[in-house]
Amino acid sequence: MKTKTGVIQLFFLSILAICSSCSMEAGNAKQLNPADSFMPMQIGNTWTLGAQNYTKILDTVRIGNGLYYKFYSLVGGDATDVKYLRIDKDDNLLESYPDQPGKLYVHAKFGAEVNDEFFTIGDGSVNDYKVRVTEKTADRMTFEFDMVNHPKLKGNTHKVSYIKGLGIDEKWKSITIDGKTVRSE
Repeated sequence: MKTKTGVIQLFFLSILAICSSCSMEAGNAKQLNPADSFMPMQIGNTWTLGAQNYTKILDTVRIGNGLYYKFYSLVGGDATDVKYLRIDKDDNLLESYPDQPGKLYVHAKFGAEVNDEFFTIGDGSVNDYKVRVTEKTADRMTFEFDMVNHPKLKGNTHKVSYIKGLGIDEKWKSITIDGKTVRSE
């Protein structure tokens, strides 16, 4: 009787192990090769402007049905910011919030083409940016953001660019992706 119970327990543990590894593989499928992504996501990736200005991926967090990467930023040595980002199956860079799992903010649509447009929140509020793809090459994408629903900020656009394999295009002094320093000044 003990042998039969042991076999059944081993069977269920094996199934559990297989299922857990499948869900992790599915959650990380887009990040197997960081060089193929406009926003490479792996714990430990770091973008540094200086000792008091950097962003680092610290952890993963499940929000709703998605696996998000926890981005921690130190700004000016005394201000911090935490963002939870992931890239979905449609190659969209999404942000969500642990305390508001139903709320999504679309930062970028890497599958979009030049002049394609989308909204960051899609709720028509003053904080909902209209985004247009202004540049797309094999290695670089640029998005233009406009607060079209804000009475005073409409028309005051800003652009954000991403470089394949590196992430957001800034004047980073160093970038570490997948444990390798890919830029260092």
